[in-house]
Amino acid sequence: MHQAAHILANDEQQEPAILKQEYEQLLATMKEQQDQLGELAASVAHFCKVTASYWGGLFACYQVKDLPRTNNGLEQYFGSARHAERRVTGRKRASPALVIRGAVRVVAAGASRLLAISAAQLRLTDLEQWRTLRQQLEYRHEARRMQLRFRRDPDTYLQALEQRLLTPSLPS
Repeated sequence: MHQAAHILANDEQQEPAILKQEYEQLLATMKEQQDQLGELAASVAHFCKVTASYWGGLFACYQVKDLPRTNNGLEQYFGSARHAERRVTGRKRASPALVIRGAVRVVAAGASRLLAISAAQLRLTDLEQWRTLRQQLEYRHEARRMQLRFRRDPDTYLQALEQRLLTPSLPS
């Protein structure tokens, strides 16, 4: 395990292809020596299985400049937004408003922690972009309203939907 961590740390700043080759050699060695490990043999099998499931993205951070090796920063970012939302609303789960306006709220919460934002920066600059965003939010609101109507009275909702479906939309 320590050898795997050492290879993935890439302290020598090796090329991704060389790292991949070294890691494959390590996995092959681990598999060869697996039957000599006794109780730890199952751990090696599990390690190889998990490694195989992550293989497609395991070396991506070495191919793209400044891409972090883990998503811990992203997890902390969303975790802090979730924590703040829970604190404000008093809910254990995400509020429906976060589901609908999450794209705006999460980015705004993160930006306001990192930067001091002035009133001039909040001023509307691109009216078309704002209208597009409002349209997306309205679409989400309508979807939530439809879900609520269905939950409250499914029969009436389905009858109205059936009536709309059966009503010809083009004049005959």
